[in-house]
Amino acid sequence: MNNAETPILQLEGVSKSFGPVNVIDDVTVPVYPGKVTVLLGENGAGKSTLIKMMSGIYQPDAGRIIVDGSPVQLPDVKAAEKLGIATIHQELNLVPQLSVAENITLGRAPSRLGMVDRGAMRRIAKEALERIGLDVDLGTPVGELGVAKQQLVEIAKALSQQARVLILDEPTAALTGPEIRQLFTVVHELKREGVGMVFISHHLDELPQIGDLVCVLRDGKFVAEVPADTPEAKLVSLMVGRDIDDQFPRERPETPGAPLLQVEGLTRHGVFEDISFEVRAGEVLGIAGLVGAGRTEVLRAIFGVDRTDAGTITVEGKPLPTGDVSASIRAGMGLVPEDRKGQGLILDASVQENAGLATLVPTGRYGLADLTGQRRRSSEVTKTLGVRMASIDQPIRNLSGGNQQKVVFGRWVMASSRLLLLDEPTRGVDVGAKVEIYQLINQVTAAGGAVVMVSSELPEVLGMSDRILVMSGGRIAGELPAEGATEDAVMSLAVSNTVPAV
Repeated sequence: MNNAETPILQLEGVSKSFGPVNVIDDVTVPVYPGKVTVLLGENGAGKSTLIKMMSGIYQPDAGRIIVDGSPVQLPDVKAAEKLGIATIHQELNLVPQLSVAENITLGRAPSRLGMVDRGAMRRIAKEALERIGLDVDLGTPVGELGVAKQQLVEIAKALSQQARVLILDEPTAALTGPEIRQLFTVVHELKREGVGMVFISHHLDELPQIGDLVCVLRDGKFVAEVPADTPEAKLVSLMVGRDIDDQFPRERPETPGAPLLQVEGLTRHGVFEDISFEVRAGEVLGIAGLVGAGRTEVLRAIFGVDRTDAGTITVEGKPLPTGDVSASIRAGMGLVPEDRKGQGLILDASVQENAGLATLVPTGRYGLADLTGQRRRSSEVTKTLGVRMASIDQPIRNLSGGNQQKVVFGRWVMASSRLLLLDEPTRGVDVGAKVEIYQLINQVTAAGGAVVMVSSELPEVLGMSDRILVMSGGRIAGELPAEGATEDAVMSLAVSNTVPAV
């Protein structure tokens, strides 16, 4: 029988290498019943490798995995699940076309006389949903649910398998404030039921709300185990090995230059309406608003990914054809999308190939790619941006999220882009890497470029913008100067008109 002092699960002195790269070195992490162990560290510190060991995806090269006091082998995910260990990954493992009930029982649907027992399936699903307090129609295709409810369906799925250890990898990255509070309510209830949890988050303010102990990693090594209410400054220092005095190091220009981007009356019926603004050289224009306000769609339309029904876009005084990504790139524009894995990267391609996507055609001659030049430029930009990798030939899927994001930035640095459109540029990125990305933004504006930044993190919008547009219901609800603006002022505009544009 477990008690609160005996871990349900423990990684004891584990190490893991991939080729010559030592990713984890002699790390011990305990998971106690009814408690949340937070894994904290910069991108590339080894957090994902540790949870993959816990869930049977990777096996340690050294050390032991202990469950209920006894050493075990976890050769695959099924072996971990049999011991009550379930993982909720950032990329949810659901089938959008199947119903909520079918997803909860996926791979182990109850049968009767050789047929799926629909009644038993619904009972299992209903009990699991009731346990976490989620009220949705069991027959609804899971793809029709929002991200927050899909995440709760994943948790219900895990609990229906009698999971005793729940591993949550960046569960709040794509959630709004109310959705995060709903998730935390479920987590607290599971703690009362004795479920042990592992929690990864880059939002330090969440840790005291949800965690009990924090295991800090740096460069694959264990640094410290501290209480979850440890001051943020101390946690940051442990993570990065140095103090970060200014989390938002914006270097604002004394006087902005000439307009680089002018948007007039941009409209896409049913999505956004009559969007007008300008951005001057040296400026960062922040765009805030609730999820669904139309912020991402406006950036995509400006870059030419999505069609528009009306409006004009002008770059450095020259009209830009809408719906033409190539024309946008030629005009010196670059887009860092919200979903870097789905929209910003070719995951099976190398770091070099991903960094060079925007310059492959422009630098070619006579229809042939300049592969030698591309390699040299990719090496230079990844070194300048401090991308942590084995080599530029490494598949980009093997890099951490923060390093993947730096490569997407590097693509536009290679292309000499003067106008960057950034959609949630630091989502899923640790504090140290965030500051490095903010410095990249400063470099763009100091060189006479401009940035339009969409972010759901209000401290980031307030700290890194020169002006802030607030969108609500597909329209611009107002503009605020960054100096003197408050989160309350932004939110009051954000909720002023939540009816979508028509």
